Amino acid sequence: MSIQGKPDAGLDLALRIATLRAQTLPTAAGTQGADSTGFTALLASLKTPPQAELPAALQQTKAVAQAGGTSTLSPTGRNMALFDPESAYRMMSEINYRNVLYKGQFAELSQMQTALGSAADAGTALGSINAGSSDEAIRQKLEQFVSDYNAWRTGFDEDMQQGGLLAGTQAAQVAGYELEQSVQNPFNGAAAGFSGMESLGLSIDPVSKQAVLDGPRLTQALATNREGVVATVQEFSGNFVKSTELLTSSNNFFDRQLDNLSRAITFIADNQSSLQQEFGLGDPYQPTGKLAAALAAYERMLA
Repeated sequence: MSIQGKPDAGLDLALRIATLRAQTLPTAAGTQGADSTGFTALLASLKTPPQAELPAALQQTKAVAQAGGTSTLSPTGRNMALFDPESAYRMMSEINYRNVLYKGQFAELSQMQTALGSAADAGTALGSINAGSSDEAIRQKLEQFVSDYNAWRTGFDEDMQQGGLLAGTQAAQVAGYELEQSVQNPFNGAAAGFSGMESLGLSIDPVSKQAVLDGPRLTQALATNREGVVATVQEFSGNFVKSTELLTSSNNFFDRQLDNLSRAITFIADNQSSLQQEFGLGDPYQPTGKLAAALAAYERMLA
């Protein structure tokens, strides 16, 4: 699976490795002796494979990585037998970075998936509003929903921005988009005389992406069509919960993304030694800030 033309983590990594091999190994002296035809076939298989082909593609790359011979690395960690040892060394530096990045993304995406449960609870709570609820009770529940929604959004907003930890992950981007669209759905309450929650004063700020409740507008809606307000909130509650459940359902966005990341992490772990012999040691990557915290969270998950 991919979004906006971006391949999955494992496929992207396998493609980069295969591309570098195709450029360097056929002309290298005394290396693994892989044939260019095999690399061409691998590259073709990795261009636009469906989700189910990911294990086979990674298995092909793993087989090539483990095929034959070892290399002698220079004191600087380069494989000087390659036609272009610097490019190979940079490739290994990239693999070292991705080894950290994918683990951090796995931990952060797992936390985001769990946090969606809290967002679902916020939507469920609105379903308790009924004809017997006071105006103040309705207002308080909507204010609580705004608070809970914004807490979820704020917790992961930095991750989803350009350059953020989850900026390139499909599940995170879809989750942010779908919940925002759920709040802004203009069809909630159509049968009750309203055009979405915005008619009741609940909207999403286009800049901050935070939920906002317009108190005076809610007061006016309650005064003119109280029964419609209750019906609209109940309909919105059900649809919002369905959106969160769809996102986290088995074999959907989060499961697939976590599985892709897990495969890429496993691939690197299984092949790191052979890849270092092939490409050189590469620069080790020392994470800082949010990525360092996410990596620590990943390591705690394994403890």
